[in-house]
Amino acid sequence: MIDVLGSPVYGDITVGEVIFSVVVMALSVLLAKSVTIYLRRIIGDRMEKNYRELILKLIYYLIILVGFITILPVLGLNPSGLLVAGGITGIVIGFASQSVVSNLISGIFILWEKPIKIGDQVQVGGISGFVEDINVMSTIIRTYDGLFVRIPNQTLFTGNITNYTGNVVRRFEYRIGIRYSDDAERAVEVIRKVIDEEPFALKNPAPAVFVDELGDNAVMVSVKIWAPVQVWYDVKMRLLQKIRAELERNGIEIPFPQRVVWFANELELKDIQRKGESISP
Repeated sequence: MIDVLGSPVYGDITVGEVIFSVVVMALSVLLAKSVTIYLRRIIGDRMEKNYRELILKLIYYLIILVGFITILPVLGLNPSGLLVAGGITGIVIGFASQSVVSNLISGIFILWEKPIKIGDQVQVGGISGFVEDINVMSTIIRTYDGLFVRIPNQTLFTGNITNYTGNVVRRFEYRIGIRYSDDAERAVEVIRKVIDEEPFALKNPAPAVFVDELGDNAVMVSVKIWAPVQVWYDVKMRLLQKIRAELERNGIEIPFPQRVVWFANELELKDIQRKGESISP
């Protein structure tokens, strides 16, 4: 009877050793997934998502690495020899993949410094959206159009990051023009009353309403309001409509651009008329 498991596959490596190695790696992957799922359920929301996902990924790959190291002697490979060869290979690869190393180091610093976290609304290099995931090599941004954009961590770390939700409150501003014939003080009072009636307009920092410019066509009123970052956009849209309606209800209108135009022929006619009046007895 032929011993199938003892049959050589490559050199001294037999079919049984190959099957054993495959089974060990499959069990390592299964164990890694099971452990990370179990830890994710236990940890829950007691740890920030950034750190939680990073730790779970490290545990996942560590378990697989242990399984890989376990099968090396079975396959006739010396781990110490691999470390020496891997060190030399690593130096060569390091020079050939500086951007990869830079992205890796940048990702570690981003996770340590925490300029952004998953769920934040940010703008990076002209790309705006929600932070979907932060990996050690890249960061995934989900734009407001629903597109997923991968940004290398080196670009993220060395560029300017605007975090719209990093602070608990956010300010928005209007510049409202009223007619010169309208009462500016009355307009300011009307706007302040509308703001006071808005429950999400913060009292501290206090809103600011004041006349800041005398324009060509209108008196410009500046309105600055603070609101919780979670609802600031809804408050901004809602208050703009309410302020417009309340100003109109009080007879205060937003003027159209106006220009005074003088026609040359009319000026010449008036000049002739003036000269004729001065000559006549």
